[in-house]
Amino acid sequence: MISFRTRLTGAIVALSLATGYPALSQQLELKVMAPAAPGGGWDQTARAMQQALVAAGIARSVQVTNVAGAGGSVGIAQFVNGAKGDGNQMMVNGFVMVGALAMNKSPVTLEQVTPIARLTEETQVIVVPASSPLKTAQDLANALKVDIAKVTFAGGSAGGVDHVMAALFAGTTGADAKKINYIPFSGGGESLAAILGAKVTAGISGFSEYEGQIKSGKLRALGVTSEKRMPGIDIPTFKEQGIDLVLANWRSVVAPPGITPAQRKTLSDAVEKMVKSDAWKETLKQKGWEDAYLGGDAFADFLKKETVRVTDVLRSVGLVKS
Repeated sequence: MISFRTRLTGAIVALSLATGYPALSQQLELKVMAPAAPGGGWDQTARAMQQALVAAGIARSVQVTNVAGAGGSVGIAQFVNGAKGDGNQMMVNGFVMVGALAMNKSPVTLEQVTPIARLTEETQVIVVPASSPLKTAQDLANALKVDIAKVTFAGGSAGGVDHVMAALFAGTTGADAKKINYIPFSGGGESLAAILGAKVTAGISGFSEYEGQIKSGKLRALGVTSEKRMPGIDIPTFKEQGIDLVLANWRSVVAPPGITPAQRKTLSDAVEKMVKSDAWKETLKQKGWEDAYLGGDAFADFLKKETVRVTDVLRSVGLVKS
């Protein structure tokens, strides 16, 4: 006679196969670090992962922790040193961390983590107050050429994607990128107030952050950094205005150093299933994030190339010394 335990085990295996998730993945108890304060993009990404992984039955539980400081430099140092070899931990990161680590001359680098996947991208935008005489991206480019010191950009942290974008915009329009007048703000609310109050010439951020003010007519969008126009959004790209600027603020997830190939595969499989889940797709829709999933060795290669590119741009504006 087949024992109750055997029948129960068989039922669990059958159920796991039927739902498409192996029994092991349903037992995952994960920790995801957001190397920033609550409320920002990395924190939102970590909590979106938490919700999607549990809702899709991929993990039993997901604990999110926040470790803020220096554009993620504090968090990655704690992650690399404290989570080494732990196959149940991951950390959210992205474009901003690449610049922060280079600028802060961090002894801990992204070469020390285990790449898992790029998750999302967000198109960037340059905006001006509705009262601004600048109507197009070319108007802004001409203003930079006339007197770059008089053109002020508001954006996020120094060395982050907004700062890199200001430098790239200046460089691609023929201005001296080393002379850009960039004012970093710690929060989106502060930079928005500066733009609306005409205390700066222009503002740079992810499109979703300024979408409401653009639609209400309080801000005018001069251009977006996508390759092609965003669906349903009547804003020209920089490329179609003759400015070769294509850029995306990407976010990704990595694992600690020292994990086994089997542990890496478990985490990679879990994230791949997550990005295909309805819960994750709904989050992308609500947040206005673009699906940019890239896993495995392809993501590892992307991370290496992006680190070189961002460091080169920051070096060109004097934020990173040779």
